[in-house]
Amino acid sequence: MFCKNCGKEIADQAAYCVHCGAVTDNPSAFNTQPVVTGNRTNGFAIAGFVLSFFSYLAILGLIFSCVGLNYSKQPEYSGNGKRLSIAGIVISCVSIVFWVIFAALP
Repeated sequence: MFCKNCGKEIADQAAYCVHCGAVTDNPSAFNTQPVVTGNRTNGFAIAGFVLSFFSYLAILGLIFSCVGLNYSKQPEYSGNGKRLSIAGIVISCVSIVFWVIFAALP
């Protein structure tokens, strides 16, 4: 395809001319769907895992890990943080049980 403004050759799928910046008459270039990359970082999974190691913050770690696990199922995260969230849930539960038993001892 050739640009209608400057006449230089451009790609057939181009929405704009790479040489002069003019808009092309290619309607299919504007009807594309955004690509989901799946590169988002799951901050809740990380926070839940870290908080699961601290005594009374293990409850927050459990909550954040559950939210992180839910986020990991969304397409923009594409599974990022799933294993970290599961580890945070397990460690939080063990930590909470440990601190409940520890607090009950005389």
